[in-house]
Amino acid sequence: MNLKGISNVVSNKLARQVLIGQKHSPKILFVAGVIGVATTVVLACRATLKVDEILEEAQKDIHQAKELLSSGHENYSELDYKRDITVVNIRTGATLVKLYGPALIVGVAAIGALVGSHAILSKRNIALTAAYASLEKAYKEYRIRVIDEIGEDKERELRYRSGVREIKEIGVDGKVINKIERVFDPNSISPYARFFDPMSSAWSKEPEYNLLFLKSQQTYANDLLRARGHLFLNEVYDALDIERSKAGAVVGWVISKHGDNYVDFGIYNGSDVAKRDFVHGNEGSILLDFNVDGVIYDLL
Repeated sequence: MNLKGISNVVSNKLARQVLIGQKHSPKILFVAGVIGVATTVVLACRATLKVDEILEEAQKDIHQAKELLSSGHENYSELDYKRDITVVNIRTGATLVKLYGPALIVGVAAIGALVGSHAILSKRNIALTAAYASLEKAYKEYRIRVIDEIGEDKERELRYRSGVREIKEIGVDGKVINKIERVFDPNSISPYARFFDPMSSAWSKEPEYNLLFLKSQQTYANDLLRARGHLFLNEVYDALDIERSKAGAVVGWVISKHGDNYVDFGIYNGSDVAKRDFVHGNEGSILLDFNVDGVIYDLL
């Protein structure tokens, strides 16, 4: 490898290390800030142990000046006394500043590190929120164009990778009836969808109870949305005892001209066989897909 090649390798590795450092800079600054705060406390405590000695020395000098003034010494006037007191105060103050200086410097640096960590994280969160909002907006606009072109049913079929399933039912007359029902691939639903199943403490072995519970929570979520004007998806997850998500911390519902203005868990979907079974009491668990409006902060 020639000299230029070696230089490029070293440069690439150095640039990568710098990038890794930038990636972890909030954590590094936060840890440095915490350590700095602890160090400040230790330095301040050590300095405080020496304060009494410094103040005693100052009081001793002031007492000597007072005694000299009260003795009526002809070469020591009131002006000399005031000058000496000023010198003692300035000297004592400078000593105290020097004593607490290291603690003050470390404390300021620690606060700066903590503020810097917060500022970097805030900027990154703003950038991520903006990127997510742009992506979501582009996706919604794309869906609208597809629906206008091929129709809502066909768009739903493509989005959820739907297929058909043949089922047999017994009619009232005892004859077998062949039916074709559309089914959807659960792996193709939105990223906000979650299962309401035995993993939730609110789930019951009685399907009818689960349906009643979900309907009541959906009603409560709508009441909360109308009362506050906004609702985060993670709040709904909490009500259902479903694990929170990172997206759920920023997306949700907002009362506005651009949203649905209501919360829908996606319980009733006649095209989804599994959900029909749940509503009919033949299935105890259900995959909920929520109609979130998008990133709440961008809809306010």
